[in-house]
Amino acid sequence: MLDKYFKLAENGTTVRTEVLAGITTFLTMAYIIFVNPAILGDAGIDKGAAFVATCLAAAIGTAIMGLYANYPVALAPGMGLNAYFTYGVVLGMGHSWQIALGAVFVSGILFLILSVLPVREKIINAIPMSQKYAIGAGIGLFLGLIGLKNAGIVVDNAATLVGLGKLMSPAVGMAILGFFVIAVLDYRKVPGAIMISILGVTVLGIALGLSKFGGIVSTPPSLAPTLLQMDVSGALSLGLLTIVFAFLMVDLFDTAGTLVAVAPRAGLMDKDGKLKRLGRALVADSTATIAGAALGTSTTTSYIESAAGIRVGGRTGLTAVVVAILFLLALFFAPLAGSIPVYATAPALIFVACVMASSLARVDWEDLTEYLPAVVTAVMMPFTFSIATGIGLGFITYVVLKIFTGRAKDIHPVMAAVSLVFLIKFIVA
Repeated sequence: MLDKYFKLAENGTTVRTEVLAGITTFLTMAYIIFVNPAILGDAGIDKGAAFVATCLAAAIGTAIMGLYANYPVALAPGMGLNAYFTYGVVLGMGHSWQIALGAVFVSGILFLILSVLPVREKIINAIPMSQKYAIGAGIGLFLGLIGLKNAGIVVDNAATLVGLGKLMSPAVGMAILGFFVIAVLDYRKVPGAIMISILGVTVLGIALGLSKFGGIVSTPPSLAPTLLQMDVSGALSLGLLTIVFAFLMVDLFDTAGTLVAVAPRAGLMDKDGKLKRLGRALVADSTATIAGAALGTSTTTSYIESAAGIRVGGRTGLTAVVVAILFLLALFFAPLAGSIPVYATAPALIFVACVMASSLARVDWEDLTEYLPAVVTAVMMPFTFSIATGIGLGFITYVVLKIFTGRAKDIHPVMAAVSLVFLIKFIVA
């Protein structure tokens, strides 16, 4: 039944591989279960309810992605989007968290409309191949920076912005060990190298007293404080339209970047460079945002950490279904899930970043109008700590170079329009 529904044989995978991939993806993104409630808590949202909303939104969105789109891609409340929600909209602009949830809900409705039309699909398929490769590499570099930061290898520095952390500290040492374990096992083609490293480092860390075993089960907190608390009418006021647009744009291109990045390795891209079943994937993403806002969390989006599961062989929606199930189980096994320290998952992010960065090799390095915008896209994502900003600056660079080198015919009309929107956004901001 599973083979028939998910087309496992057709995609060259097995139930065992898909389950392993799902577990791996979940382990690399399980941190969101604890980070998201902490961030939303600063906005005044009940942390217990935010924990439940995070798990449920991730489970619902990921299940839809797996069952409807048959993509091995997991979803959860997006990092960056949750920070904008709390520190930008609520604390920065002074709006209530209910209105902010309303803005997320409205943006989700717009996502869905654009997906069905299908405007979003046309936008993504209009991206030139060099930019698609650059987006994948850029997100990899962005992911690598997050991993290095989580591991303590890279730290902030007042003089130089970033600096080297204390490599001899136990946590950093464990992260470095985990990275090399993954690399060696992957080189030797050991199935589940990333998962083995995460679990192994976790067990070792607990044994050495670097982290604590939090227990097994706990009763899920109540969802009542956030369930259906979004203020849609408040979000539709004239002053909130720019906020809705911001949520729309960031999620649009974060999702596009993630799908474009993972598609080649997962076999989801056809010979013309277009994503298979993209419309369904976008509908799943949009629906997840709507459901997440109704439950009480910021924008739910596709996670680049899905690349970790794809790396170990995930090719179909069964991988996503496994992730969805694990998010549901996390509701009852929160202490156990919390036992996995950040220094155990950070090496997986760094390793996947190295793999994804290799896509830059496929850019045409003989054509300046192709490789220069690609480098801008890839470099600006980690340097601005924003996937959407990197994409916008890369797109603008691509269009400007094509126009002033006499190759305007290479520019797809949709690409030109999106670049103009980005340009206006940067100018206004």
